[in-house]
Amino acid sequence: MVHTEDASSRKREIEEKLKQEQETLSFIRENLEKSDQQTKGMVSILSSFESRLMQLENSIIPVHKQTENLQRLQENVDKTLSCMDHVISYYHVAKDTDRIIREGPTGRLDEYLACIAKIQKAVEYFQDNNPDSPELNTVKARFEKGKELLEAEFRSLLTRYSKPVPPILILDAIGVDEELEVQEDVVLEHLPEAVLQDIICIAGWLVEYGRNQDFMNVYFQIRSNQLDRSIKGLKDHFRKNSASSGILYSPAVQTKRKDTPTKKAPKRPGTIRKAQNLLKQYSQHGLDGKKGGSNLTPLEDLDLRVKHLSDALTEKHGAASGKDDVLDIEIDSYIHCISAFVKLAQSEYALLAEIIPEHHQKKTFDSLIQEALDNLMLEGDNIVSAARRAIMRHDYSAVLTIFPILRHLKMNKSEFDATLQGTAASTKNKLPTLITSMETIGAKALEEFADSIKNDPDKEYNMPKDGTVHELTSNAILFLQQLLDFHETAGAMLASQGTTTSSSSSSSSSSSSSSSLSSPGCKVLGNLQLNLLSKSKVYEDSALSAIFLHNNYNYTLKSLEKSELIQLVTVTQKKAENSYRELIEQQIQMYQHSWLKVTEHLTSRNMPVFQPGAKGFNDGLEELCKIQKGWAIPDKEQRDFIRQAQRRVVSEAYRAFLCANISFTKNPEKYHKYRPEEVEEMIEKLFDTSA
Repeated sequence: MVHTEDASSRKREIEEKLKQEQETLSFIRENLEKSDQQTKGMVSILSSFESRLMQLENSIIPVHKQTENLQRLQENVDKTLSCMDHVISYYHVAKDTDRIIREGPTGRLDEYLACIAKIQKAVEYFQDNNPDSPELNTVKARFEKGKELLEAEFRSLLTRYSKPVPPILILDAIGVDEELEVQEDVVLEHLPEAVLQDIICIAGWLVEYGRNQDFMNVYFQIRSNQLDRSIKGLKDHFRKNSASSGILYSPAVQTKRKDTPTKKAPKRPGTIRKAQNLLKQYSQHGLDGKKGGSNLTPLEDLDLRVKHLSDALTEKHGAASGKDDVLDIEIDSYIHCISAFVKLAQSEYALLAEIIPEHHQKKTFDSLIQEALDNLMLEGDNIVSAARRAIMRHDYSAVLTIFPILRHLKMNKSEFDATLQGTAASTKNKLPTLITSMETIGAKALEEFADSIKNDPDKEYNMPKDGTVHELTSNAILFLQQLLDFHETAGAMLASQGTTTSSSSSSSSSSSSSSSLSSPGCKVLGNLQLNLLSKSKVYEDSALSAIFLHNNYNYTLKSLEKSELIQLVTVTQKKAENSYRELIEQQIQMYQHSWLKVTEHLTSRNMPVFQPGAKGFNDGLEELCKIQKGWAIPDKEQRDFIRQAQRRVVSEAYRAFLCANISFTKNPEKYHKYRPEEVEEMIEKLFDTSA
């Protein structure tokens, strides 16, 4: 029973599920039918759409193709019109640019260059497309006119704004202010910046488009003229201001490089010129400025005497001094102009490098500096020629003009060479050639000066009557003292000429130059000594001869020691100082020997002379004192030494004589004319014309 109910219940469930499934199946079938209908409808719509689309395409494609053709035709028309306008514009270029070209580029360079560019394009067009057209000749002529005006503008700007550099600015640039510990690097601006940029722009166009290098010739001619004018302006500045102001000094002097073995500052060329003046005057006058000898009172110091002489000569020969002052300025000026040339040339190259194409710079620079360089070298050659003529007249002091210039040239040679690097060999060789000329004439003068000292004639009328320092000694020492300030320059000059034995390769340059100059210096002194010895024989009185040699030897030694020439001489003559001291002592002894004819009356074996007319001690003393009072020993120390020594010898002998012969007569005062104190006082007045 239970199983029957379960089966029936199970059956009902199955039937219900079956019914539901049938309902679901029916629903699905209905939906499938609807879907089929919709699909068929969609297919029908799509088929209709496709049909219509094909119809539309068949209608549109021909229209589209026609539109494309029309657009292409339109573009071609536009291009054709544009080309026509472009071509037509070339035919109007000459007319459109006429006014601007005629008015030139002044004040509107950019606009002018743009105008030239249009003309250039027109030229290119006609050359490519219509070379036989008259328009080509027209635009070509217009282009050439434009280029010509650009070249004229280039010249005009350079000419208008290129000015000589002011002398004061040049002096600042070469650094002549000794008060400044560190010299400022002065920049020389030759052209205003805006003008410079226009010139650079024009030069660039002429190089790229102008196919013309004439502007480079214009450039170097104008700048060359300004360079030369700048240097000449500096020279004129010296002539106007140096003599009165006294503030301009040679850069050769201001260098911190030592050119002497001492700490003494080198002398100005002006000092050298004064020495030259003295040398010339000495050769024409005695020590008192008169022909023949002198009876001047010996001064307290020999240097003071020489200074007095220098002042007297300067005052007495004012006209000659004026000429020498002019020459001083010329020497200073020339030295400054050498330095100025280097600085100005360097600044010119810096300017040129901005304007001239690189591969033309060296050649243009070479041409630019020629005039100024040639003028400097010509002036140097004139100095050499003047020195050569002076030497032919036996005026060897002229060589002193050479040394400050030669030293400056050699000191600046490396910078000079660096500045001229890349120029022609003929340009670079100009300074070495001048240096060689100066070295040659300088060496010749030194050699001939030494020979002239040896061969100076023994003229009786030219001998100092008081036995003082001979003009030949003064000349020789003064000459050597001036050389001392340039011993490196003179030594190197002599070594380069092979006139002396060179030092060993291990020697320093300073010792080498000292050795080179020392040898001719010793030769001068040796020749001087021989000549003085010969001259001394002119004196009939051997005592005066001894005083003469003593004065000259002593003056020579003191001068050597005072100027430190002794250090130079001892490089090759080690015992020079001792040798002079021995000579001086020998002459003192020779002089003292002259008193023997007086003191011989005072020996114990001699009695006073009673014979009438016979000379005794009193007469001999009076005669000797009278004669020797007019002799000169300018060196106070030596004068006092010789007086005291002679006073001591005579006084001791006289006192001893008086003691030994006190009772030979009842009236000793009749024969003993002078008291010992009076004899000493008489000897104290020797070598003093004022006594």
